[in-house]
Amino acid sequence: LYVMSQGERNKNLDTTRELYSWLSDLKAERGHLILAVGGGVVGDLAGFVAATFLRGIQLCQIPTTLLSMMDAAVGGKTGVDLPEGKNLVGAFYQPRLVIADVKTLITLPDRERISGWAEAIKHGLILDKELLHTFEQEKDAILSLDQQICTDVVRKSVSIKAGVVSKDEKETLGVRILLNYGHTIGHAIEASTHYERYFHGEAVSIGMMGSALISNALGMLSKQDVDRQKILLESFGLPVSCSGLDPLQLHQTMQMDKKKSGGQIRWVLLDEIGRAVTRNDVSRDLVDSVLKDLCR
Repeated sequence: LYVMSQGERNKNLDTTRELYSWLSDLKAERGHLILAVGGGVVGDLAGFVAATFLRGIQLCQIPTTLLSMMDAAVGGKTGVDLPEGKNLVGAFYQPRLVIADVKTLITLPDRERISGWAEAIKHGLILDKELLHTFEQEKDAILSLDQQICTDVVRKSVSIKAGVVSKDEKETLGVRILLNYGHTIGHAIEASTHYERYFHGEAVSIGMMGSALISNALGMLSKQDVDRQKILLESFGLPVSCSGLDPLQLHQTMQMDKKKSGGQIRWVLLDEIGRAVTRNDVSRDLVDSVLKDLCR
């Protein structure tokens, strides 16, 4: 067993080197299996180590948090953070198996569990109106961890992500990028606050509000649907603004976004609820205006 301290701040190259040394001391072989038991940080880090040590060791993801069940453990994205930004070093490396048991969710602190629902709500916003409707209609049951409803929601969310990933594993066809709705601003918020002020799902929630405001300003998403998204996120206790942060710093951090192409950020936006698109023609002035609104 290798037990690591919790928190995004430990998902770095220093911890990676420690794991390489640990595996070397154990005389690990390619035929051995790494079991990644924990949240998204553990899964991302263990996956990256599995992908690179001996040019690849078998991997099994056993996510124990909502966020990792519905997002990090599925799809084969692995990686570690640099001071300049999140997940800038990594690899696409698929696990042999993913095991998710919703009973583990009762061990999570409330704030961390609520943060996890952000990614599932995102799946509804970008691709599945019915899933979003379920979140609106079954909010109380979901928040109280009703086992049947939560299992159904997690299963549906995982199915949506797996379906997208199977079409575009390495994010080259413009399909998988849709899963990054809210992440351009969200990752910048995380990096700008040194991964200490917000959980990932909280930062993504704020980022989704920013993306919705941009979508509305471009004549895509209606004001009614922007409000619908905001009301739902707030009803789950998720933040929709990041008061006190520096919008200029956020904009500078966003320039490290991995989805950039030709120097332009490829924004994931909404045409309507359940239909996401990408745009690379969002003006600097519009982005600055939205960031200022979020940081008020």
